[in-house]
Amino acid sequence: MTADPVSPVPRSVHREAPPAVTAMVRLIRDSWAKAEPYLPEVTQFFYGMLFTLAPATRDFFPINMEVQRNRMVRALVHVVQMVDQPDDLVPFLRQLGRDHRKFGVVTGHYEAVGTALLAAMKTQLGPDWTADVERAWAEAFTIIARQMQEAAATDTNPPNWSARVAEHRRLSWDLAMIRLEPEQHIPYRPGQYLSVEVPQRPRLWRYLSPANAPRPDGSLEFHIRAIEGGWVSRAIVSHTQPGDVWRFGPPLGTLGVDRESGRDVLMVAGGTGVAPMQAMLDELGQWGENPKVHLFYGGRTREDLYALEGLRMLASCNPWLTVTPVVENGPGLASGEQGTLADVVTRYGAWPGHDVLVSGSPAMIRATVSRMLVAGTALDQIRYDPFTID
Repeated sequence: MTADPVSPVPRSVHREAPPAVTAMVRLIRDSWAKAEPYLPEVTQFFYGMLFTLAPATRDFFPINMEVQRNRMVRALVHVVQMVDQPDDLVPFLRQLGRDHRKFGVVTGHYEAVGTALLAAMKTQLGPDWTADVERAWAEAFTIIARQMQEAAATDTNPPNWSARVAEHRRLSWDLAMIRLEPEQHIPYRPGQYLSVEVPQRPRLWRYLSPANAPRPDGSLEFHIRAIEGGWVSRAIVSHTQPGDVWRFGPPLGTLGVDRESGRDVLMVAGGTGVAPMQAMLDELGQWGENPKVHLFYGGRTREDLYALEGLRMLASCNPWLTVTPVVENGPGLASGEQGTLADVVTRYGAWPGHDVLVSGSPAMIRATVSRMLVAGTALDQIRYDPFTID
């Protein structure tokens, strides 16, 4: 379990959890609050125990474990704390279980992860690790592992795919377009994302969204911005070469446009978060009639809106599409808005009758979705995918 999920707000109206589950989650959260200040110690013990119990799992992680730091433990705890939110958690876990097939994960590996996590917590908490607390953590992890294993067992797709870099083009000093040609067709839907491993950073898997709908030749296009301190993104932008072979896990994510719903669509994209929106618009462009789509595309400065001209050209040929650029700092744009995406989108009201799709950095998603809820947008209107950008 190496994902690093970010879940800014609930995405659906949850059923009330049974009292036993509520009590279990309360024990988990209370005990984690005591252990979290000692996360480095918990992490060190966890990995030491995991690699002792299941030495083969060492190959799932980068050679330099400093890069991994506390990501896995934080992700595990985050997921464990969500067991009272099955409407959100179960679909995510099932996707995660399918994704982890790329590592060759087997039942024994899940058992080793659970044992190592509980042992690390027990060692740190000492007398605060009571029988009830241990039972709560064990039951929650069992629920998580069962969902992931069941999804992995029923997946008939290959555990991973390979693709060769056909083109690497710098769009700016910190932004690159990468086009790849896979050996086999990757069955993704526009709006989904893929876990990716590049040869410059082996075992450091990251989630990236194709910027195009599936093509007859199967080629994929990605837009990658080098993030400060980002080991993978900086390597991709600066060092990718034609001929490099990338490895992909299975498609993940829930973003997509339902053309048959009768509802119009609001898209809110920040920076390279526009990529999945471009993929969905690419697919919609194949049809003569579509729902009305209003895309707010934002960045800190005008230079961040690297895809704007292409989007405006698409809108000029498709009356169902409206594109509004949004800039936080510097001079504004013609037919554009100034401010944050959260500010600008909510100036237009609550967007009743729209499907709302949000994509960007975790901070941007959190701010935009929270502001929209305050403005009156319904929870079940909004969709986003929780994953970190580097």
